[in-house]
Amino acid sequence: MEGWQFLQDQILGMKWLNAMIGNVLCALGLDTNGRIGGSIQFFLYDVIKITLLLCILIFIISYIQSYFPPERSRRILGRFHGIGANIIAALLGTVTPFCSCSSIPLFIGFTSAGLPLGVTFSFLISSPMVDLGSLVLLMSIFGARVAVIYVVLGLVIAVIGGTIIEKLHMEQEVEGFIRSAERVDLEIPEQTCRERA
Repeated sequence: MEGWQFLQDQILGMKWLNAMIGNVLCALGLDTNGRIGGSIQFFLYDVIKITLLLCILIFIISYIQSYFPPERSRRILGRFHGIGANIIAALLGTVTPFCSCSSIPLFIGFTSAGLPLGVTFSFLISSPMVDLGSLVLLMSIFGARVAVIYVVLGLVIAVIGGTIIEKLHMEQEVEGFIRSAERVDLEIPEQTCRERA
């Protein structure tokens, strides 16, 4: 438990950084207990903390994403059926942290590849909403409990949303150009760890 608290406070929360910024501001003559000094300390601390976390997370997430190119994701999703497929799609959306800008083309590709609409919607809901970046940022700001609740609720919403869409048989509501889009199968190049980095 002590190790977890250290991870939460010093690694993710970067309380050491807050103390350091407070010391520098005090040395410059600002009262960090006052409104102005406290605001400046809070601003500097949060900007630096979030920037560092995002830079590190983007690197880690991009590295993980290199193992899940769109074609591999499509193949993984094509193996499962029923509610299990929705669960796998939601989980795959979590570990393939695409933003909503890239989730839409993937959704179109998955739909044109013949994957069930509910499965593709579970992926589409989960992908931009629940990812490793949001998990770590939420943990650093609100703690592990809030972060885990957010992720679990996001996955549940993705699975339920995809299941409802599948049960309502809404395939006819999808635009024709999406259903008839050309499917592009690309070779998945093998990369070394150095190339991925």
